[in-house]
Amino acid sequence: EDEEYADVDWDNLGFSHVRSDYMFTAKSSSEANFEQGYLSRYGNIELNPAAVILNYGQGIIEGMKAYRGEDGRVLLFRPELNAMRMKIGAERMCMHSPSVQHFIEGVKQTVIANRRLVPPPGKGSLYLRPLLFGSGASLSVAPALEYTFLVFGSPVQNYFKEGTAALNLYVEEVVPRAYIGGTGGIKAITNYSPVLEAMRSAKSRGFSDVLYLDAETGKNIEEVSGSNIFLVKGNTIVTPATNGTILGGITRKSVIEIALDLGYKVEERSVAVEELKEAREVFCTGTATGVASVGSITFQNTRTEYKVGDASVTQELRSVLVGIQTGSIQDTKDWVLEIA
Repeated sequence: EDEEYADVDWDNLGFSHVRSDYMFTAKSSSEANFEQGYLSRYGNIELNPAAVILNYGQGIIEGMKAYRGEDGRVLLFRPELNAMRMKIGAERMCMHSPSVQHFIEGVKQTVIANRRLVPPPGKGSLYLRPLLFGSGASLSVAPALEYTFLVFGSPVQNYFKEGTAALNLYVEEVVPRAYIGGTGGIKAITNYSPVLEAMRSAKSRGFSDVLYLDAETGKNIEEVSGSNIFLVKGNTIVTPATNGTILGGITRKSVIEIALDLGYKVEERSVAVEELKEAREVFCTGTATGVASVGSITFQNTRTEYKVGDASVTQELRSVLVGIQTGSIQDTKDWVLEIA
């Protein structure tokens, strides 16, 4: 295992599961914390995070990536934000959680142990899944007696290899929620079921993803299935505010800061669905997508198309973000953690 890269077809990586070498595990009871953790080989284990949650009933999942720079360094992008988001979500769900330091240490150990599975520069990234779930027996809705923190990963290709492929979205007007107001700041798998059903329906009709309206009024856009959404109007970029119903994405936060640095005005507010017709560009942000162009949005059988391509605001923001993540642009904000 001393070779620089694993025996993987990096040019045709795709998004199918590629088993990495090790995963990190730590456990905690009500009287302990997550100080102790260990790396273990995957062996023949196939780990499905959704199945883990269904079996144990309570869990939170994060998504993040490790990149390899042109100089061979392995980099993590803003891991402390994922750590803080898991910690806040755990508190809301009455779960024990690792500290920010322990979270980052577990992720670092996982990436270092799987270094040969971090793709070459420009070929993709190691997609990481930090997972926290209740692993002890419990009665009814009582908190679990023990919690397990796992970090595992799999190499994936760049979501949009050429940078200009665009999403075509369908606006879903009726989506049942786990409760009124949505899931808030918790990335809990058990709240994904109605989203998955809406996605399945949209994709069967040729759409690539779903844009949801707010659950309370049904008049404002909220978010795409696993991504935040932005509208470009001249020099102004508009995005729905994270007011308790929308998960504050880490890529979202980063792109807003980049846009402000580039001289754009950014408005975080309620965005009426009618404003989709006024936008020149629309894009989505998320861990998997990065910054993804939206080519069209269909609402009530009316299709609105948007500008995509290299000479777009979307591409400008994407280029800066990717440059920082991979170390080709100077990281003046200390967003990137070099780990190997």
